[in-house]
Amino acid sequence: MQITPTSLPEVLLIEPHVFGDDRGFFMETFQARKFVEAGLPTTFVQDNHSRSRQGTLRGLHYQIQQAQGKLLRVIIGEIFDIAVDIRRSSATFGRWVGIFLSAQNKRQLWVPSGFSHGFYVTSEWAEVLYKTTDFYAPEWERTIRWDDPDLGIEWPLLEGQPPLLSAKDAQGKTLREAEIFD
Repeated sequence: MQITPTSLPEVLLIEPHVFGDDRGFFMETFQARKFVEAGLPTTFVQDNHSRSRQGTLRGLHYQIQQAQGKLLRVIIGEIFDIAVDIRRSSATFGRWVGIFLSAQNKRQLWVPSGFSHGFYVTSEWAEVLYKTTDFYAPEWERTIRWDDPDLGIEWPLLEGQPPLLSAKDAQGKTLREAEIFD
């Protein structure tokens, strides 16, 4: 597998070596030695599976305590995946990176703690699998507005259609208002 820093150096793009033939394919999606060499965690405590229809936008989520690192991949469809640095003391504070992840490209994204995360479904349906480094704790979950003008995220929205949001995501705060990391 190839592990490459994105424009936010702690957010890593992981591209597995895919071995395929007319029967199908095989790939490693996790390999502890390679993760250790890249400085990635090898202990995950929770696996999650999300299914969403086209136009759904989830995020931008994070936990202010019990912060989670997330290793994400798509097994059906395509998403535009976003990570935003919300560490006030970081040189890249307030910057974002967006990567298309799909069942076809088989890419994975590592989003460390200290970043908010979200995605937008570009295909008819998408199924996302992700591992986390800490347990879900709804009392510590926070949401930053997907359309915060200070972030200026360039979402690939369907023309003329607002994204489908949960009630929680519609009530997100701007980065200026949000409780974030020092």
